[in-house]
Amino acid sequence: MNKERKLIIAGNWKSNKTVAEALALVNDLKRELANVKEVDIVVSPPYTALSEVSKSILDSNIKLAAQNMSEHGVGAYTGEIAAVMLKEFSTRYVILGHSERRQYQKESDTLIAKKAAAVHAAALKPIVCVGETLAEREGGLMEKVLETQVRGSLAGLTKEQMVETVVAYEPVWAIGTGKTASTQQAQDAHAFIRKTLAAMFDDATARKVRIQYGGSVKPNNAKELMSQPDVDGALVGGAALEARSFADIIKNSI
Repeated sequence: MNKERKLIIAGNWKSNKTVAEALALVNDLKRELANVKEVDIVVSPPYTALSEVSKSILDSNIKLAAQNMSEHGVGAYTGEIAAVMLKEFSTRYVILGHSERRQYQKESDTLIAKKAAAVHAAALKPIVCVGETLAEREGGLMEKVLETQVRGSLAGLTKEQMVETVVAYEPVWAIGTGKTASTQQAQDAHAFIRKTLAAMFDDATARKVRIQYGGSVKPNNAKELMSQPDVDGALVGGAALEARSFADIIKNSI
């Protein structure tokens, strides 16, 4: 954990929670986390719950993220959500390029870069996900995959925009599997991502970028992961669906 970068811990609810369930969860989180100031706390409900969750957290220390966004503005784009629609709900962050969308929706680095540009154009902050599969890691391709994804997904951003971008390293083999990268594996990957950012921009910019870890983060491994010098938070999946486990991850990280 680096003192100059504030921890950011985000809960990605994925395709879970009705509006009523979302409100129950976020109300519990407000109570559990009311006094936490050391961490930027973010929740990312499904689109259907954004409006009600937004109202519920208005005066709290919890910020709102969307799970995806169109690279287009408003217009004839059936099924898409434009930035102006997200801003209506005081959305601060947008998750882009999650491994599930890369896998199921075949999202490319080029598309993610367009979305990141659109997010910044709307004065929102992207959380851009990168990560290797188990086959790629075992084949010795981790660094090659990460460099390709980082360079491709963040292409075209200015230094100023990069500082306002969060990168989420999520080894695909550790998402929802119960497997977690060891603290050393996580640190090594985060350090490599920061080195790549330094090559793309410069050292000063790279030092300011927050890099989250995502992949089976739990209350019992949060402290060790967050203690690594280049790990600046977590993108939490399953453990974010229950108030106590998500709150304990945040409390254990401080």
